[in-house]
Amino acid sequence: MIPKEVLKKIRRIEITTSKLVTDILAGQYESVFKGRGIEFDEVREYQPGDEIRTIDWNVTARMGRPFVKKYVEERQLTVMILLDASRSSYFGTSKRYKNELAAEVSAVLAFAAIQNNDRVGLIIFTDRIEKFIPPRKGPQHVLRVVREALYFKPKGKGTDIAGALKYMEGVTTRRAVTFIISDFFAADFKKPLSIASKKHDVVAITITDPRELELPDAGLIEVTDAEKGSFFLLDTSSAKVRERYASRAHAMIEARKKLFNSIDVDHIEIRTDKSYIEEFIKFFKKRERRV
Repeated sequence: MIPKEVLKKIRRIEITTSKLVTDILAGQYESVFKGRGIEFDEVREYQPGDEIRTIDWNVTARMGRPFVKKYVEERQLTVMILLDASRSSYFGTSKRYKNELAAEVSAVLAFAAIQNNDRVGLIIFTDRIEKFIPPRKGPQHVLRVVREALYFKPKGKGTDIAGALKYMEGVTTRRAVTFIISDFFAADFKKPLSIASKKHDVVAITITDPRELELPDAGLIEVTDAEKGSFFLLDTSSAKVRERYASRAHAMIEARKKLFNSIDVDHIEIRTDKSYIEEFIKFFKKRERRV
């Protein structure tokens, strides 16, 4: 039984995200993602003007005359949402926790997909695969995706992005628009992410809390590694400590950006203390210029 407060939250997110999708993102989503893929339709005889590269040499050799492969624009997309539910996502010092923001962003993407008659699926992962919802269409299905994104209680603590990508390859038979929602504070995912991006249209959505970038002057505080369970004390009254923390944090953020850029993976940076709407609009406008 889902608690009443969760049901209320699902309903609130349904209303707010549906309006956001309808008023702001629907047209941009369609123009950016629709028609970017093609799929095989049939083989027919060669006609003057056909491109040589479309010739199906196996059929041509068998029939004794030239045949070409015909492709059609793929109008119906498969959208996969890979949602990081590791312990580091249960953190927030501003308007909401990172996992709450991730759930809301998942809802926005799911509603945008359904509104455009696309299939949407969900993979919730930690250091293991926690939940898989196969891609389907329809309003009831999208509400299930939103409910699981909000309510699911993971068993794992760590983050295995590489494992989630490998699992997706096993359950996704066709090209998919793939959104990975995570803080990406994990290791050894560059190669599998690069491989996935060659087959799928992959977009990384990074979620960061302001306290992950800098510390306040709050004296002696206990800092816990949520995924490993270890903790240590930090004297935040020391300016050097705060500077060292900020420098290391910003270096990690820059390394994350460079990784995405090095393998041509688009990314959207959102924060728990700021609206994500503007970041999505900027992303869509940037993608529109490339289409």
